[in-house]
Amino acid sequence: MLNRQLSGIRKKTLLESLGPVPDVDPDRYGDGGPVEALEKRVAQLLGTEAALFVPTGTMAQQIALRCWADRTHNPIVAMHPRAHPLNHEDDALTVLSGLRPVKVRDSEVGSCPEPYGTLLLEVPDREAGFVLPTWDELTSLVDLARERDAVVHLDGARLWESTYGLGKPLPEIAGLFDSVYVSFYKSLEGVSGAALAGSQDFVDQARVWRHRYGGMLFQQWPAALSALHGLDTVLPRLGRYVEHAKVVAAAMDLPEPHTHQFALHLPGDPARLTEVSGSFLGGFWRDGTLAKTEITVAEPALEWTADEVREAWAEFRSMI
Repeated sequence: MLNRQLSGIRKKTLLESLGPVPDVDPDRYGDGGPVEALEKRVAQLLGTEAALFVPTGTMAQQIALRCWADRTHNPIVAMHPRAHPLNHEDDALTVLSGLRPVKVRDSEVGSCPEPYGTLLLEVPDREAGFVLPTWDELTSLVDLARERDAVVHLDGARLWESTYGLGKPLPEIAGLFDSVYVSFYKSLEGVSGAALAGSQDFVDQARVWRHRYGGMLFQQWPAALSALHGLDTVLPRLGRYVEHAKVVAAAMDLPEPHTHQFALHLPGDPARLTEVSGSFLGGFWRDGTLAKTEITVAEPALEWTADEVREAWAEFRSMI
């Protein structure tokens, strides 16, 4: 239907993305080399004392919540029913660490009958369509948890692009929380990997648990180099992506998105919608009674004008 792609990230090999590979010594079990440089860079960007590279985001969050359970002497972790650990990690919190997640909506953070030791907040809320709270709403949730003597962990897999919607710089956002997880591949186009950031003593403890969880790989420099490349080249462009996402959404007569990603729900068979969408919207899947896709406005989408999006959207709707 269309020969240009609106949604998704252009795929490149690692070497094509990085250009000439820097003449640096590789890390050894995560020490030194690009991994250490990446950890220092993330801590500087987030304004934290330290950061730790972790192979996956799932592992990073498991480590963070286990560390806080040890420190608070409380295995109860409060999180929204849509939170990633509840929906995409196969009960790992309970099976691996013996922690007990409780489902707490935003309105229940201050009134939850369970005496939770840690509150996990996801910013933005991916399952809700990459929705951001207001700054006042976010600070209020953190304050309510603090009043209960709980620590607060940020699932910031997509934190990098959230600064624009929240209207605050990265250090101010990260400074609200006791620990922060960020991803290097969801928005920064890295090949894999994540980081945990917080105080030096928290990161020292997390480093021990990274080993226990099997995350101390012999060498991780390729992922670290791609993450550094993303911080250098993609992070500065995220603001343009966020602004153009508003143009795209307006051309499709959709609400203004909070980041450069938004969800689209349509009636119909997901396979049929995927077929007629071609490369315009990407794949659909069943989400309750509707079909769903997630639209990412990245570098390829900047080529699309509002009129072109409007025309393609009308053509797509005419086929369904």
